[in-house]
Amino acid sequence: MCTNKTYFSVGIVALPVVVGFILINRLNATGAVTAAQQGQTKQTQTVKEKPVNPATCFECHSEVQELRIGSKHAKLNCITCHSDLAKHLDDVSSKPVTDLSLQKCGSCHKEQFNSFMHVNLESKARLEKATTTSRSPTFDKLMAPHGFTKEHAEPRSHAFMLIDHYLVDRAYGGRFQLKSWQDVAKTGNAWDVLVDKEPSTSDQKIFLSQTATAANPTCLSCKTTDNILTWKYKGEPAPEATWSRTSKVVEMARAMQQPMGCIHCHDPHGTQPRVVRDALIEAVVDRGEGTYPYDKAKSQQVTMKKVTFRDFRAIGILNKKDSNLMCAQCHVEYNCNPGHDPKTGQPITKADPRTNIFQWVNVFDYNKKMEQFGFKDFKHAVTGASLSKIQHPETEAFWGSKHERVGVECKSCHMPQVKKGAKTFTWHGQKSARSMTKETCLTCHSYWTEKEAEYQIDAIQNYTRGKMRKAEFWLGQFIDTYQRAKDLNVPDSILAQSRRFHDEAHTLWEWWTAENSDGFHNPEQARASLTKSIDTAQEGIKFLEQAIATRKR
Repeated sequence: MCTNKTYFSVGIVALPVVVGFILINRLNATGAVTAAQQGQTKQTQTVKEKPVNPATCFECHSEVQELRIGSKHAKLNCITCHSDLAKHLDDVSSKPVTDLSLQKCGSCHKEQFNSFMHVNLESKARLEKATTTSRSPTFDKLMAPHGFTKEHAEPRSHAFMLIDHYLVDRAYGGRFQLKSWQDVAKTGNAWDVLVDKEPSTSDQKIFLSQTATAANPTCLSCKTTDNILTWKYKGEPAPEATWSRTSKVVEMARAMQQPMGCIHCHDPHGTQPRVVRDALIEAVVDRGEGTYPYDKAKSQQVTMKKVTFRDFRAIGILNKKDSNLMCAQCHVEYNCNPGHDPKTGQPITKADPRTNIFQWVNVFDYNKKMEQFGFKDFKHAVTGASLSKIQHPETEAFWGSKHERVGVECKSCHMPQVKKGAKTFTWHGQKSARSMTKETCLTCHSYWTEKEAEYQIDAIQNYTRGKMRKAEFWLGQFIDTYQRAKDLNVPDSILAQSRRFHDEAHTLWEWWTAENSDGFHNPEQARASLTKSIDTAQEGIKFLEQAIATRKR
């Protein structure tokens, strides 16, 4: 039994961490429990599997014992989620099977499971952001040649997160498709509704025109929890890891079935609130930046304890429920792909740990953080400026907002408490507050009607969209001016200086087209960022126009 302990500083609190790892499932090459194994588990548990003495398990798995003490799951026997335990106890090299299915949790938590799988028909599928009627009409020009220009769709609920990742035109070159367009509203296992059109190869290739191959293994750290026992911390390659950052993403994708599961946020052994996303744990604990990096007092109130299992994987146990942290596993800006060093121009491959990091800063500190990391995602097709591709920084946008300051959390507006008969439970379907203003906005703003709540939301979002469009226009003007300056043989040294305007204006704009609230999460910050983007683009245009005027004399 491993008894080494180490300490990680979280805020000002030093927390003990039991170092150990339980590789407790017998997995096939896919990294998930096969249908045969699931069937075997069910049959064994209902017919043959006998309860085990948890104390026997704790002799090796002391970290599990620590999690279970006093918890709601403390009375559950290990056979609830693990099978083939008798064989394992006779021979520890014979690993038991772990049931990772969402249905396992749903067998007890029915309403939470059913709401998670609920299809919100108000949240449309394949809704492209880069259209004249949507968020970013000039997105393709501003982002060229990045793969996101192939498709940059509005997100749907969590039940679709893996399916939609496979389908999007920018990810797998068009190889994964729906078996039928009628399946677009079906939730469940991905491969029940999808088909691999190119099963003869696992190479990333373009199979359909106007697609890209931007997906990589780190993407799947958010989209599913199926790989939780087969992915080493930070995706580092290791003999005992089935998958790593450098794995063939097509092979990994074929192995994943379910969207992000209950165990992403709830520890199955002790029911404690937790996170499993390695890059978040690294930012909060390893780098010591805390749970709320702009609020040290709150970071001390909401802490994260890193528990490492035998130098393989890690989880972050929260001292209390905080959905801002649990949602921050995915709803943040992060590096997940190859890039380049902006100073040297040298490529940064998936072998580099910088391709799996959270910046964990707000929009105004982002470029400075990226300079520290020495990482940029791509070079713009026209200006050659080294730019970042922002993901979906809802968490960082929310920091410091009026709602966050008074204790509102992500769950308050997206996963509220709802009633079904006499029972109250947390809605796990992750809807927009607009879809349920009675359960969200009106719980605090009781003086509003539901229509008045929608009106308030619209006012903020309409205003922010206007600023986003203006920021896009001036970035486009900058790109056009750069091209004109280049055509007029403005010296390369001047053009190089102008790229700093592009980088700054780009980040201040794209943050909000990637962030999915249209400014509602923090309207004041959205306005400040977007207007600064406009100012910076206009300053860059003026800089280039002066160089052009000098050239014409």
